[in-house]
Amino acid sequence: MALLRRFWFQVHWFIGITAGSVLVVIGLSGAVLSFRAEIVDAINPELRHIPNPAGAAALRPAALAAQVQAAQPALRIAALTVFAEPGRPARVNFAPPEGQRQGEVRLVDPWTGALLPVPTGEAFFEFAEHLHRWLLLPRDAGKPVTGTLAAGLLILALSGLYLRWPRRPLAWRAWLKLDFALTGRAFLWNLHAVAGTLALLAYLASSLTGIYWAFDAVRTVVDNAAGEGRVVRAQGMQAGSAPAKAQAAPDLQRVWQSFLEETGGDWSQATLRLPARSASQVEVTYLRAHPEHERARNRVYLDAATGEPTRHRRYADKALAGRLVNSIYPMHMGTYWGLPGRIVMLLSSLGLALFAVTGWMLYLGRRRTKRAVREERTRLSPRLQPHGPGAEPVLLTFASQTGQAERIALQTAAVLQSAGVAVVLQPLVRLSVDALRRYRKVLLVASTFGDGDPPDSLRAFARQFARQTGSGLQHVHYGLLALGDRHYANFCGFGRALDHHLRGHGAQALFPMIEVHNGDAGALARWQQSLAEAFGVLQPGAWKAHAPKAALFEPWRLVRRTLLNAGSQGDPLFEIELAHPGAGAWAPGALVELLPRQPGHAVEQSLRRAGLDGRTPVRCDGHERTLEDALARSMLPAVPAASAQAMADTLLPLAPRRYSVASIAADGCVQLLVRQARHADGMGVASGWLTDGAPLDTAVELRLLPNPAFARVDDEAPCVFIGNGSGFAGLRAHLRERVRRGHARNWLVFGERNAAHDAFCAQEIAQWQAAAALERVDLVFSRDQAERLYVQHRLREAAGLLRQWVAEGAVIYVCGSLEGMAPGVDLALREVLGGPACDALVAEGRYRRDVY
Repeated sequence: MALLRRFWFQVHWFIGITAGSVLVVIGLSGAVLSFRAEIVDAINPELRHIPNPAGAAALRPAALAAQVQAAQPALRIAALTVFAEPGRPARVNFAPPEGQRQGEVRLVDPWTGALLPVPTGEAFFEFAEHLHRWLLLPRDAGKPVTGTLAAGLLILALSGLYLRWPRRPLAWRAWLKLDFALTGRAFLWNLHAVAGTLALLAYLASSLTGIYWAFDAVRTVVDNAAGEGRVVRAQGMQAGSAPAKAQAAPDLQRVWQSFLEETGGDWSQATLRLPARSASQVEVTYLRAHPEHERARNRVYLDAATGEPTRHRRYADKALAGRLVNSIYPMHMGTYWGLPGRIVMLLSSLGLALFAVTGWMLYLGRRRTKRAVREERTRLSPRLQPHGPGAEPVLLTFASQTGQAERIALQTAAVLQSAGVAVVLQPLVRLSVDALRRYRKVLLVASTFGDGDPPDSLRAFARQFARQTGSGLQHVHYGLLALGDRHYANFCGFGRALDHHLRGHGAQALFPMIEVHNGDAGALARWQQSLAEAFGVLQPGAWKAHAPKAALFEPWRLVRRTLLNAGSQGDPLFEIELAHPGAGAWAPGALVELLPRQPGHAVEQSLRRAGLDGRTPVRCDGHERTLEDALARSMLPAVPAASAQAMADTLLPLAPRRYSVASIAADGCVQLLVRQARHADGMGVASGWLTDGAPLDTAVELRLLPNPAFARVDDEAPCVFIGNGSGFAGLRAHLRERVRRGHARNWLVFGERNAAHDAFCAQEIAQWQAAAALERVDLVFSRDQAERLYVQHRLREAAGLLRQWVAEGAVIYVCGSLEGMAPGVDLALREVLGGPACDALVAEGRYRRDVY
């Protein structure tokens, strides 16, 4: 299914940017022709109705033909059209000159038979018609071109319908909701899809009828099948009495009189087709006084000499196929459905320009994004320098969860590259022990996720590396930078495991492993110095020149704090809302990193104990601050100091805290779901400050960070969202964005304690369900029954459906607690899907976690 969808997506965009661009010309010219008659009449009011000052009766067709033939003796009249409306000019079609398909068409004064001037603007509309029908090419060359374009429009319409077919097709919002709150590519896609849905039937009618008119073979097959082919009409012209030995000119007086008697005066427009050579019949096609549409033609065949009717084919008496064939042109123009149909066709013709513009913008946007990614990787990822036979490249590999290890690896590679060291940069997930054997020098930058775990994408690698034995890396010299967080007991656990296994395979360390706690500058400096010594290069300014651009902390205003689970058995959960004028956009799955502060009463107590004035200016962490401000940003000292500066010199800054963003950029604010941590000695520093200590309108210093391991899916692939508690934050952002984009294949599995107090997300979930944006919801409340039930139980219960979704290309998102929920979900997924399948999902980026 996913492969088929990708195929039709490629077909859709290829035809759209090729044939679609030319279809704009056809659409705009078609729009011009939609009200051609009305526009020409408005420009030439004197030709719309010819006055009759003498009060004479209108000339009959025989007299009109005689007058015209006398005025143009060199031309033969092929057809004459008259109207029942008094004063409406007649129209004469002259036979085409030798070698041409169409002759001149002129208007005739119905009272005198004099030829009238060519209407102003008629030449422009003839040009527009030739452009619309043949793209100004010769007729025989242009017809297959425009026919092919019509076929392209048909494929665009049907493939577009397939690509945007929602899971719940009866939910009208999924088809027709145009969301003006969207911006950028999301709005363009929404506009493109909704407008395409509205114009779908019009494009089907236009393309199918266009194919009919463009390809003679198609037209012949359809006409003959409906009994309306040229052969049938030719037989009608020859039917009746035997032709005279010498064919005389038709007696139009008798023919017209018989026509009036045959129709009983029920006509509004009649066209007499005059035989050229041997036909014994005159064909009169006419519209009734109140026709079904402009091509609901009736045909009367009359003897050319006597005027006797020989055959009368009424439109109403035709079979359905015959009526449809006679309705093809009105369907193409929209007149089949009256004025509303003409307006719809006009708008849909103009809409082709809209589709071309939005389609090109979406296409170019994708190209720009891909190019920007390539340029960024080219800028950051060093190219291999040519090296002599004795030089060997260094393998630099990284294991990253949030992107920090990758950024350090890119900077390291750039510095080594600038010093003339050839570097091969690869993510560790793509390597194996066998791949490491090909290098003599290897540098590794490895992040530890949570309490000693490898990044999600490296879990299969870590298991494989641990199982392998032997000493195949004795020739390898390596340097290892391990990233971690000292708040976890197994600090830098994955880095230490790598170091252990590398040594077990015989590899030798270039220098002792360097451990980094939350980006500690001192540890990073040791890494830089160790590399300079190991490779014999030392460029003091190189690291600064190649330093990645870090987002700056900015003050955001705390505008709202709402308790979501009053009466809950668990710790209080708050929704925190922060605002910042001119804030940039962020993608669903993003994180905020904020700088917490100590509560005011704790700072005052520390100052009183030390007997110091908090307003005293000090220098702390490279900034001039008051002592009170410095204390608020730092871990409070256990031992009082003798002076304000002495106290400032001992302070250690509070570690930044990260939270999943629970809102999207279109919401206009950052929303967080913060669980108030409570300990024996009080609240947690960051959660306590956000949920209790910080007054409203307080400035909170934070920065938005991308979270590549939890990024959103760019297409309509189905998604399974699994989480618990405050983990709803990361899931909510993704769901809000997918709802806005009209992506409805969403399955939410969410757990909390009690439905009575912890169902804080129920209202929003109900809104998504009402909008047909959630295909399935599984809520589980662990304390609402005697047996403790969690989200992993729901996954096992729906094992068959989960396997089906994964087979259809589903992406699995997990957000919530690292202890309990995340391991339980991972175990359940491995039981349901199998360990290798889960590892494959991780490698493909279809198993994404944001756990803490």
